[in-house]
Amino acid sequence: MTPLPDRRPQQLSLGPLETEILQIIWDLGSATVKDIHDRILADPDRELAYASVTTVLNRLAKKGWLACNKQNRAFRWQAIISCQEAKVLRSHEQLNRFLAVSNPDVVAAFADRLDAASLDQIQAIAQRLQAVRQAREAE
Repeated sequence: MTPLPDRRPQQLSLGPLETEILQIIWDLGSATVKDIHDRILADPDRELAYASVTTVLNRLAKKGWLACNKQNRAFRWQAIISCQEAKVLRSHEQLNRFLAVSNPDVVAAFADRLDAASLDQIQAIAQRLQAVRQAREAE
């Protein structure tokens, strides 16, 4: 089971351009503003100012998603949170919001409407949770 990451960005919610730029950095490993700008403008239907990329990168750094290092005369940006860690954090947040309903009848009504594949996934999750609980009790 993938553990909840120790590192967390200060803000999980991201806008569409923030998400796109973060995905580019995950794909490249690290990137300069020019790398990102060129990748976005590779789509002939897109327009985006170079300064806008810089602004979004700075916002992502303030939110705790990115770090910046100077290499020669260029600044390279890299993710502090991996793509996998981001998925885990977002899933955890969504699950907590769902469970915050705190009404078992609502949760049960939702579960009652799931298809067979989803029910199999829930059963697998329940089995994993049981295994984790048993391992903790054995310690």
